[in-house]
Amino acid sequence: METHNQWMERALQLAEYGRGQVSPNPMVGCVIVHNGRIIGEGWHRAYGEPHAEVRAIADADAKGNSHLLPQATAYVTLEPCSHTGKTPPCADLLVNRRLKKVVICNSDPNPLVSGRGIRRLRDAGIEVECDVLQARGLELNKRFFTAMTLGRPYVILKWAETADGFLGYHAGNPVQISGALSNMRVHKWRTEEDSIMVGYKTALMDNPRLNVRHWTGTNPVRIVTDRRLQLPAHLHLLDNSQSTILVNYDRGTEIPSEPERYATPSTAYLKIDRERDEIAQLLEGLHARKIQSVLVEGGAAVINAFLESGLWDEIRRCQGKLTIGEGVNAPVPRGIFQGWEQIGDDLWTFYNRL
Repeated sequence: METHNQWMERALQLAEYGRGQVSPNPMVGCVIVHNGRIIGEGWHRAYGEPHAEVRAIADADAKGNSHLLPQATAYVTLEPCSHTGKTPPCADLLVNRRLKKVVICNSDPNPLVSGRGIRRLRDAGIEVECDVLQARGLELNKRFFTAMTLGRPYVILKWAETADGFLGYHAGNPVQISGALSNMRVHKWRTEEDSIMVGYKTALMDNPRLNVRHWTGTNPVRIVTDRRLQLPAHLHLLDNSQSTILVNYDRGTEIPSEPERYATPSTAYLKIDRERDEIAQLLEGLHARKIQSVLVEGGAAVINAFLESGLWDEIRRCQGKLTIGEGVNAPVPRGIFQGWEQIGDDLWTFYNRL
């Protein structure tokens, strides 16, 4: 088992390289081992491109190791797919190349796979072992697993508050709470999530861009609540520089066949029914667009609405050194405390709902 863990650790490391690039697919890594030596490895690099198993076998071929595959073991972080999507089934590839054994970290909850890949391998006479470093794999792909099992995006609530517990002044004047290092970290987080959200007042008063400027990566889809479509057109959120969704009462929208993050940058609309739970409807709409995660950056009303709904997964709270005496009260963290981190002068604390 220690040997299995060693190779699966490497596969998980490779899978991590796909973070921020592969959604709505999961991050997957694959390592092919023969007699204690890696003969091929790969990872899923971008949505629509070859899967990890394809790249690992191509790597083995390129290194002149094709003849070793029938005596080799493939370590893969997710059950090989058994259906044709944007790429052919990886389970069929492993069967055709006559791998001796396949070791899997997590089964795939996708109804199109869900055990079929494992069954295809076993029916072909390939030995299969499952659940190696299972918890690590679930953590790696928590966004994908949440989307597949709960039918909603993975929700991260993030805010910065002053040392005396305020988000800002009552008048709405912007307050710089977090430092430069924290801002860099937040922009890195933005590259890792499919979407980023603020409420109407934050959009109006702060005029945020909600893009990635202090890190290298993909801009998330911007989401803003504008129930009556009253936000002025000069705001950065309406500049068509990246995909933006306005959550509103007054206009419908067609759900595109591809998620907005892969469409031409534009403004789209997600209509909600004021008689139903708004947070649940929002998450339903985002899930239908294949958006698997949302980073909620404020303000207080939006964050508190998510907290009250129970439809959230993580809290990331920044506490700066500034004090302002009075203002808008910061939300009260809930859930299970996970730890803390000092970033410059800022104290970050982290919580999980479960």
